[in-house]
Amino acid sequence: MATRRAPLEYNRAWQMKLWLFVVFFFLYAPLVALVFFSFNDSKRNIVWRGFTLDYYKKLFNNEDLLIAFANSLTIALFATLISLVIGSLAGILLWRYRFFGKTAVEGAFTLPIVVPEICMGVSMLLFFTRVLPWPNNLIWPFSLGSIIIAHVSFCFPFVALVVRARLASFNKEQEEAARDLGANDWQAFRDVLLPHLKPALIAGALLAFTLSLDDFVITFFTSGPDTVTFPVKVYSMLRFSVTPEVNAASTMLILVTIVLMALMMLIQGRGRK
Repeated sequence: MATRRAPLEYNRAWQMKLWLFVVFFFLYAPLVALVFFSFNDSKRNIVWRGFTLDYYKKLFNNEDLLIAFANSLTIALFATLISLVIGSLAGILLWRYRFFGKTAVEGAFTLPIVVPEICMGVSMLLFFTRVLPWPNNLIWPFSLGSIIIAHVSFCFPFVALVVRARLASFNKEQEEAARDLGANDWQAFRDVLLPHLKPALIAGALLAFTLSLDDFVITFFTSGPDTVTFPVKVYSMLRFSVTPEVNAASTMLILVTIVLMALMMLIQGRGRK
């Protein structure tokens, strides 16, 4: 009689290994090709002509592209800070209190995550043109206000989910013991709850920063005529032709995203320990 595999031993089967290889190859082979051809010494990406760093030099000498990258970093920074505050308070609220309509509120918080970005982009466009017109002649960074608000709307639910998941492992008796020892509400939050939430706050902030930095669809609908972000600029370059300079710009964006995600995973791993 053949022995039956345990549930955790199926990853040792060659069929599963082959399937995982095909899936990962399908997902990451295009990215590897993009990075590879960013060093191509040719104006076209059809044939490999040799190794060069000229297109990276052109990338860092492109003033419009650097301004767009600065706009993306500014938007991501402000959106992360605001999302961190709102998402943390929302996660604590949903974890600590019971109130009428809590299920509906939880659904409303997760709605920006499941709604297609094209729908959110169109709704934000209508909101900033009809309900709350945002002026385009403001000084930087106030000219980025509409994009920041739009990014906060879909970033803070991710922070709330991460914070609430972290709070599921929190022992409420620790907070009660701190109050019994004379701590007020703020001291109990600062000295007991906040240290426990630190890994979740860092992970949520990095996740929100990455989502904001990489967003294109919502940014495309909410950006003004004089405001260009890095993904929108790369898309405008891509409409003319796929040159190694476009690949170099995309590679830099991928690199920033990978570094942030690796940092988030490292912090989460230390938090578990």
